[in-house]
Amino acid sequence: MWRCAGGVMETPLNCAEEQQLPPPLPDSWSTVTPQEPTTDRKDKGNAVGFVLVHAGAGYHSESKAKEYKHVCKRACQRAVDRLKAGALAVDAVTAALVELEDSPFTNAGMGSNLNLSGEIECDASIMDGKSLHYGAVGAVSGINNPVLVANRLLSEAQKGKLSAGRIPPCFLVGRGAHDWAVSHGIPPCPSEKMATKFSLSAYKRNKHKMELAEKVETGFNHHSKKRRQASETENGSGLLDTVGAIVVDREGNVAAAVSSGGLAMKHPGRVGQAAHHGCGCWAENTSTLNPYSTAVSTSGCGEHLIRTMLARECSSAMQCEDAHQALLEAMQNKFISSPFLASEDCVLGGVIVLRCCRYSDAQPSADIQAILVEFLWSHTTESMCVGYMSAQDGKAKTHISRLPPGAVAGQSLAIEGGVCRLTEGLNKAVSDALHLVDQPAGHV
Repeated sequence: MWRCAGGVMETPLNCAEEQQLPPPLPDSWSTVTPQEPTTDRKDKGNAVGFVLVHAGAGYHSESKAKEYKHVCKRACQRAVDRLKAGALAVDAVTAALVELEDSPFTNAGMGSNLNLSGEIECDASIMDGKSLHYGAVGAVSGINNPVLVANRLLSEAQKGKLSAGRIPPCFLVGRGAHDWAVSHGIPPCPSEKMATKFSLSAYKRNKHKMELAEKVETGFNHHSKKRRQASETENGSGLLDTVGAIVVDREGNVAAAVSSGGLAMKHPGRVGQAAHHGCGCWAENTSTLNPYSTAVSTSGCGEHLIRTMLARECSSAMQCEDAHQALLEAMQNKFISSPFLASEDCVLGGVIVLRCCRYSDAQPSADIQAILVEFLWSHTTESMCVGYMSAQDGKAKTHISRLPPGAVAGQSLAIEGGVCRLTEGLNKAVSDALHLVDQPAGHV
C-alpha cells in the first residue's frame, strides 16, 4: 500500500482495466501534510485537477528566489482557475505558460535572452495527451506569448485538412510563424518592447565577455581570461533556460507545454528543444499499451535535450512500476551517460514529469471516482524552480531544488517529487499530497 497524507490508497484503475499499485514509497521519503484550503469548498464545486510548473533549470540566485517562486505560484493559480471553470488540460497548461512568459524574471516571452544580433527569438510547443496533437513555433519574433501561437496551431490542426486537401501545419518558424499568428488574431508586439532592463544588461555583459574571450583566444590579452572566468561565475543566472508546465484535468486528460527565449547570444535562427517534437514536452493519455497517462516538460541546454529526445524518453520511462527509480535511471542512462552526448563533459538539463491513473477508492458511495497523480522533477543543473497545486488547494507550493554541496553540475543529478490524490463524487472533491524528498543517496 501507499502511505498518503489523507489515508490508504486502494487498487488504482485505468479506464479499461484494473491496475496494480506501484511499490511502497521508500522510507527515506518524508511526508508533508497538505495545507488546508483557504477558500470555501462550496465555491469550488466539483473542481478536480493538478498542475506542476517550472521556471527553468539553470542557476537561481538566492537574491531573486522570491520572484521565481512568486511567478510559479501565479502560473499555478492561473491554471487552476481555468480548471475550476471547466477547462480541459490543454487550456489550463496554456494559461500557466502565458503567466510564465509574461514575467520579466523568466527566459520566455517578455524578457527573453537576446541573440547575437541583439534580437529576441522565441520557441514554444504544446502537446495534448488526449488527441496526441502537437503545435510549435521556433525562432519567432514580435510575439509576446509564443505559446498562444503553438496552442492555436494545435487547435487548428484538430479541425482537419485545409482547402484543397492541404495538411495544416503543426510547426512554423521565423517570419512565417509571426505572420500566421497575426492572421489568426494573435496580436504582435515589437521586439524592443519585449526586452527588459535585465535582459538588455545581460546582453551587454555577454557581449563584453565574448569580446574578452576572443582576445584570449587570439593571445591578445591573457590576463583577461581570469576576469572572464570570474564574470561567468558571477553571472551564472544567464544559464536559465525555458519554462514549462504539465496538467491533469478532471477527466484524467494530460497536457504539457514549454516556452523559451533560447540560449543567450545564440545564433539568429537557432531553434532549441522548446519547439522540437519529443524534446521540449510530451503528453500522452493512458491507452491499451500504456497503463499511465504521462506528461513531461524539459529545460536546459537545448542541443543536449534535442539529441537525446529527453521529454519522450522520460514519458516512456514513467510506464515502469517505480516512477522515482524510472526517472532516476532515465536521467542517468538516457541523458547524462547518453551515447548521443558522449563528447560532452557537462550535460545540462532538467525535467518535470507526472503520471496518473484512475483507481477505486474504498468509499461507501459507488459514485466516487479518483485519480492518483505522481509528480517528480529532476535536474543536472545547479538548481531548478518548481511550483505545484491541485484544484482543491488554497495556494500553490513552490520549491527551488538545488544540487547538494560538492555535486558537480552537468555530472550529478537531483530528484524530488510527490503524490496527489484527486477524488470527485457528486458535490465532493478532495486532494491529498505528499512531498517526497530524496536523501543524499538519491543524487547520482
